[in-house]
Amino acid sequence: MEFNIRRLNKELDYEMLSQWWKAWKWPSVEKDFLPDTGFIVEKNDISIVAGFVYMTNSKAALFEWVISNPEYRESDRKDAIILLIQAVERVLKDQGIKYVFSIGRTKSLIETHKKLGWLVDEKPSYEIIKTL
Repeated sequence: MEFNIRRLNKELDYEMLSQWWKAWKWPSVEKDFLPDTGFIVEKNDISIVAGFVYMTNSKAALFEWVISNPEYRESDRKDAIILLIQAVERVLKDQGIKYVFSIGRTKSLIETHKKLGWLVDEKPSYEIIKTL
């Protein structure tokens, strides 16, 4: 069976994604912090990897909160991640977006981005967030 990619439904998918973040020992992202635009890759009705896209008022978008199903250990897991990144790139390019930006710390995800032609700044940076 081939992969299927669909738009995330924040209301329906949030609980599952929160469980994934918790399983990976990441803090759960509050639902109202997430944008409405996101994508998820599935195979045989099993969700594999997801990510969110923040649109801006420029020619740039932020691709963030990429998370995978910690229980999915099939050999095509990396292919699903590549499909997600490339699908986001295509959708954004079709919408006239020129730049896509992401923040990451997971070595395998960073290496995947590099292989897909993303520029990776080797100096560490930090997410800086304040709840108002």
